[in-house]
Amino acid sequence: MAFASSISHSLQGTALSRDVLCPTTKIYPSQLSIPQSSPISKKERKLLSFHIRASVTDGRESSIEKQEPSVEKVPFPKGDSWSVHKFGGTCVGSSQRIRNVAQIIVDDFSERKLVVVSAMSKVTDMMYDLIYKAQSRDDSYMAALDSVLEKHKLTAVDLLEGDDRAIFLSRLYHDINNLKAMLRAIYIAGHATESFTEFVVGHGELWSAQMLASLVRKNGVDCNWMDARDVLIVNPTGSDQVDPDYLESEKRLDNWFSQNPSKTIIATGFIASTPQNIPTTLKRDGSDFSAAIMGALVKARQVTIWTDVDGVYSADPRKVSEAVVLKTLSYQEAWEMSYFGANVLHPRTIIPVMRYDIPILIRNIFNLSAPGTMICRPPVNEFEDGQGMESFVKGFATIDNLALVNVEGTGMAGVPGTASDIFSAVKDVGANVIMISQASSEHSICFAVPEKEVDAVAKALQSKFRQALYAGRLSQVAVIPNCSILAAVGLKMASTPGVSATLFNALAKANINVRAIAQGCSEYNITVVVKREDCVRALRAVHSRFYLSRTTIAMGIVGPGLIGGTLLDQLRDQAAVLKEKFNIDLRVMGITGSRRMLLSDTGIDLSRWRELEKEIGQVADLGKFVQNVHGNHFIPNTVLVDCTSDSGIASHYYDWLRRGIHVITPNKKANSGPLDQYLRLRALQRQSYTHYFYEATVGAGLPIISTLQGLLETGDKILQIEGIFSGTLSYIFNNFIGTQSFSEVVVEAKEAGYTEPDPRDDLSGMDVARKVIILARESGLKLELSDIPIESLVPEPLRVILVCASAEEFLQQLSQFDQDMANKRQDAEDAGEVLRYVGMVDVVNQRGAVKLGRYKKDHPFAQLSGSDNIIAFTTERYKQQPLIVRGPGAGAQVTAGGIFSDILRLASYLGAPS
Repeated sequence: MAFASSISHSLQGTALSRDVLCPTTKIYPSQLSIPQSSPISKKERKLLSFHIRASVTDGRESSIEKQEPSVEKVPFPKGDSWSVHKFGGTCVGSSQRIRNVAQIIVDDFSERKLVVVSAMSKVTDMMYDLIYKAQSRDDSYMAALDSVLEKHKLTAVDLLEGDDRAIFLSRLYHDINNLKAMLRAIYIAGHATESFTEFVVGHGELWSAQMLASLVRKNGVDCNWMDARDVLIVNPTGSDQVDPDYLESEKRLDNWFSQNPSKTIIATGFIASTPQNIPTTLKRDGSDFSAAIMGALVKARQVTIWTDVDGVYSADPRKVSEAVVLKTLSYQEAWEMSYFGANVLHPRTIIPVMRYDIPILIRNIFNLSAPGTMICRPPVNEFEDGQGMESFVKGFATIDNLALVNVEGTGMAGVPGTASDIFSAVKDVGANVIMISQASSEHSICFAVPEKEVDAVAKALQSKFRQALYAGRLSQVAVIPNCSILAAVGLKMASTPGVSATLFNALAKANINVRAIAQGCSEYNITVVVKREDCVRALRAVHSRFYLSRTTIAMGIVGPGLIGGTLLDQLRDQAAVLKEKFNIDLRVMGITGSRRMLLSDTGIDLSRWRELEKEIGQVADLGKFVQNVHGNHFIPNTVLVDCTSDSGIASHYYDWLRRGIHVITPNKKANSGPLDQYLRLRALQRQSYTHYFYEATVGAGLPIISTLQGLLETGDKILQIEGIFSGTLSYIFNNFIGTQSFSEVVVEAKEAGYTEPDPRDDLSGMDVARKVIILARESGLKLELSDIPIESLVPEPLRVILVCASAEEFLQQLSQFDQDMANKRQDAEDAGEVLRYVGMVDVVNQRGAVKLGRYKKDHPFAQLSGSDNIIAFTTERYKQQPLIVRGPGAGAQVTAGGIFSDILRLASYLGAPS
């Protein structure tokens, strides 16, 4: 009896000595040698001996050893008529789920069906726990076994009726009694051999397969259940794996089928036998492997793996919410993604089906409408010209909790056997090398191992190379902890120009530092090692960059006043269009003023942000605000938009950029502040992939900064920049005509909303001076704000705050000085000119100025109306006819529009279609 023989073999090597008597294979009490030190009474010894004998002699006789010459052998029909299904533990986790599985089997109209089934959900873990408790001499193992019994008994009572129920429960109680005896033996010995363990843990599959087969028969389908240990033969290897013996398994399958001919077979997953008929398993998560092996044995048309997800995702959907289900994967792509941690298949599942080009379909048992993911050999024309990069990069996977080990030294170069010695030492401690990277100079070898194994690896290498380290041939064995692997997977991607560049560009722009790189010549994956805390952000960044999801940017708005509030309203109105047409997802994660702030983990509803601020807003805290916006690792890119004119907020730009946060602002204080701080800020911005955009600092929504940068980047030489930079002062002097006094025009401008609350802020010329400094520095001049002479329009007697403390007092007294400005207007008119308040950058002479100038009536500056700005660029290219930029230079709508334009420019730099 093969089953009994296998158990007697499995008992060898424990603390109990046994002899196997053939052919009856009985173990008698007199043949049991139980150590006297074992904590057991005489009575218990006799009972234990009896139970072990019963467990061996009463086992189910293997069908392959039944000799019934009267039965004619039925040939096994291999080929496309077979479809193979595999149902995992979650699929059979309850009686209702088992009913669902049975219905799927009944509804499959394939001519022949072979179904591989796992143990009920959590049962395998419960069985391993039994072993652990028993060998730890924890008496609770008996109660734990009773829980296993109760779980299956209740399920059977709910599913089965009549004889089917009685037969199953009889077998169940028989198996439980045998397990009690075996666990008692383990309890006494304080040790469980591998054979004992694998025999015990495989029972869950036996029970689920029997229940499912009975239920399928109840639905009118003739089927048999198969104990895969009678058919599937594997050879254990030294690396906690097994290799299928296909020839022997085919013979046993033929024998099994000749005695159990059926068009529907319910087979156990996970378990198998050795060539010596000793029960074993395919190791953890081996049911997928079972299904693939069975599919290869029957030469099936297709193997369907039923699980609890819609298919294989382009990335872990728990980490990337925008991950998509892939329609197809090649065998190699699925293999790579499995190896790198994707919850796809058992890594070895692919090998058996590849031999016969049998496709694997991954489907969701809880969502039958989802088509799933087909894993197969790709068609020849899949990689025709014209395919996008997303066709070559199928998905991304990660492995966490790793450490890098770096062995380096000049003595390694050109020395044969160094790598062999390194990995021999790693093998001796039983560590698993996940990735290897070696410089072509042979100066260093870097490899990744699980973090829990790195201490043993480091000690082994230190010991192995003690002499080389002492002599200086090796400089160090360094350990870099807290690492993760990110792998991009796709056929032919490495030979496709631009894929690697796009990958690393996306990581750089997300401010991710790559610590090691590996790219095999197989061209199936590109692997990088990053800091553990950067892993999710890196995954999001590369996934987004390859158009597998939207370009998502986490935003924080500082200063929800007139300009900031207008920007939020513009974002609200445009959000849907940006998502649909441009694949850009802008999520405002925080809004803060000087007193109150509103935070969100997923994105603020901009249709009611004002109400939310009142309802759930909290006391403003800039540090907490920044952490909330930037700390969301599910969004790789962060931008803070400063809509204030506060120098205190501007002082944080350097720190934000250093932390990888992009900055967009109309605030002029940072770029016109102290020169050393400005240069430090710009140096940091140029050295990193963090962006700093400030178009709205000079011309509101006009492209002043971008025009200047474009001229410089294309090699033009700036000679002079001159313009009317203030919308307020443009309006005042455009309307300072006829008999109107200057003070009247200023009052009119204030009432129309063109001036600051205190008009002196405009009339002082300081705002224009800051714009002049920004343009001067952008042109390469190293000027301080104090270097710019400013002609103030505030009469000198009124510049002292004590003279007129309020804006109203200032306006009342301003009329006393109207005559002076009237005289200047008259002089200009007599000469056929107009007055304009301008800023000027003289790059040739390295100076700037802010002044009230006079211009001929045919000059472009004299042609303005309203609050328009105008800027003239005189360059080597545009020397005879300056390049003119003209348009509205003030107002919340155009300024917010300029900021919005910078946000979209940032999105295009981060990967959105431009």
